Amino acid sequence: MTFEGMSWLNEPPKWAVEDGTEVLTAVTGSETDFWRETFYGFIRDDGHFFSREVVGDFTAQVTLGGAYETLYDQSGLMVRADERTWLKAGVEYTDGVAHLSAVLTRGHSDWSVIQLPDFSGEVTVRVTRHGDALRVQYQRGDGGWQLLRLGYLPMPDACQVGVMCCSPQRAGFAARFSGFGVTEPISRELHE
Repeated sequence: MTFEGMSWLNEPPKWAVEDGTEVLTAVTGSETDFWRETFYGFIRDDGHFFSREVVGDFTAQVTLGGAYETLYDQSGLMVRADERTWLKAGVEYTDGVAHLSAVLTRGHSDWSVIQLPDFSGEVTVRVTRHGDALRVQYQRGDGGWQLLRLGYLPMPDACQVGVMCCSPQRAGFAARFSGFGVTEPISRELHE
């Protein structure tokens, strides 16, 4: 699959799908984010999300890159039923370095991060839905897949799946997405 047939929730001020490629670039608007209440006490639903409807179980995958420079600059995959029920997972800049990040929202958002080992400027992530379970993985340098998060997120059979980017502290974060696809779900085996 490519980016054909996808649409924006909160279209960014600048974006393009490069001619003849499967590469999407997007530049964020000012102080954009997806977050609900927990710890910070605010609700933000103005991040940029480029998606299509997917029915049933799936695996979504993308390679992420960008100019991660300012606190909370982020890009990744998103699975969304509505403004109160969603997951975002990918790269987020915090404490001066790039981290892998996952936020699971069931009315309230939670947040988990780990420092991205040997970050070379790009990382491939995937999210798999198996019913009410969402599994987030990233690709290690050796080509294998590492589990980042396994979470419970009950959703209707049809949901929105795609890529997202935000910059809660500024405008102008440039995100790059390549190799995006949605396929049949991978095996339920958790360990290679």
